Amino acid sequence: MFLGNPGARYEGTRHNAGFMAADAFAEKHGARIDRLRFHGLTGTCAVGEEKVLLLKPQTFMNLSGDAAHEAMAFYKVPTERLLVVSDDVALPVGKIRVRRSGSAGGHNGLRDIIAKCGGEGFPRVKLGTGSPPNPEYDMADWVLSAFRGKDAEDIAAAVQRAADAVETVIIKGVDFAMNEYNG
Repeated sequence: MFLGNPGARYEGTRHNAGFMAADAFAEKHGARIDRLRFHGLTGTCAVGEEKVLLLKPQTFMNLSGDAAHEAMAFYKVPTERLLVVSDDVALPVGKIRVRRSGSAGGHNGLRDIIAKCGGEGFPRVKLGTGSPPNPEYDMADWVLSAFRGKDAEDIAAAVQRAADAVETVIIKGVDFAMNEYNG
C-alpha cells in the first residue's frame, strides 16, 4: 500500500512520496494502478513467486486505513503481510528507511491504518521528505508543498530506491531489506 492524497492538486507534494514510489514500482513491474476498488486505485503484478496487490488510497491521507482494511478483509491478509510506503518528515529528503513495525510517529495515514487494521505490526518503507525550514512553519503546509530544486532531484532518486526496497521486502524479507537499505 502506497500513501498519498488523491487528485492533481497534490501531485509532486511531500505527502505524495508514497504515490510516487507506487508509480515507480508499477512501471518497473509492468503494472498499471488504475482499477477503482477498496476506496483506492489498484493494480496487480507478480514479484518473484508472489502476487502483489498495489493500492493507492483515494481517500485523503488521514483515512488511509479505510482502503487498507477493506482490501485486507477481502483477501484475508493478516496485518504482518501489509507493506506500507509513506513519507516521513523526520528523515532527510531522499533518505529511505525500512522498518519491521512501529508507531505512527505523528503520521496521520499510518495512525489510521494502525487503528483500523489491527495494530502496528506491519512493515513499512519510509521516504524522507525533510522537516520544515523552521519550527514555526505549519506542518500541513509543509507536507502539502512541492519538492523543488535539489529536493526534487533527491526525492526522484529515493522513489526509485523505495521501489527497489519494496521488491526486496517481498522477495527476500524485511530483515534483508533493512540491512540493504537502512544506513
